[in-house]
Amino acid sequence: MARKPLVALVGRPNVGKSTFFNQLVGERMAVTNEIPGTTRDRIQSESDWRGVNFRVVDTGGIEIYQPKGTRDENPLSEGSVEFVPQIKSQAMLAINEADVIVMLVDITHGITAADEEIAEILRRTSKPVIVAANKADTPEKFNDATEFYALGVGPVVPISAIHGIGSGDLLDEVIDAMEAAEILDIDDDDDDHMKIAIVGRPNAGKSTLLNHLIGEERVIVSPHAGTTRDAIDTELSWHGDRVLLIDTAGIRRRGRIEPGVE
Repeated sequence: MARKPLVALVGRPNVGKSTFFNQLVGERMAVTNEIPGTTRDRIQSESDWRGVNFRVVDTGGIEIYQPKGTRDENPLSEGSVEFVPQIKSQAMLAINEADVIVMLVDITHGITAADEEIAEILRRTSKPVIVAANKADTPEKFNDATEFYALGVGPVVPISAIHGIGSGDLLDEVIDAMEAAEILDIDDDDDDHMKIAIVGRPNAGKSTLLNHLIGEERVIVSPHAGTTRDAIDTELSWHGDRVLLIDTAGIRRRGRIEPGVE
């Protein structure tokens, strides 16, 4: 089945990946929250720029978990501490599948140890990488973006995901990278295919069913109710026909929904 080029958004927790993803796809698909670790699974949708159609995948924050007694015992993903290995695994799958990788960093914090570790992962790939120095909300912060060239992974573009500043410049870099690598949009299929949503109460086995149907660990599964937070789209081919499966967060009674991410 032909496919559009894939752009993966990666980075440590709470650098603005989901905010930028929502801006690129033109709707609020990914749940955003100030608590690091809100995104757990890979979320995909479509975008376009300069006449090129492509897919964008949002990922959870990558971090190298530090066991007790090492330099840093506190995981960055405070909202998903128990899922740190699974979140990294999902992000690594996105990196492996991507044609172009956008690494988001926080311009207000400068280069962190987590940024350096992620850059080391990306340097081992053969994929084009562009660094998006996010939270450049004022012209004065734009100059701070040059620091991130020290990561040695690719060109650096200052952006503000929440205000849309610099998005066009970043997308120009993405399309230029696709053209240089001769990555073309070869998917001329229309959107007329079956869509199936998997719904139910929390912890009923929706994500387990999805993983079983597609034959891989597409979404994180755990015995904890509320593990899935976003609507996760996955395409498969069934007897030659395209089918879109949509895993969803568990539905609770209105009075039983706690404040916060859920």
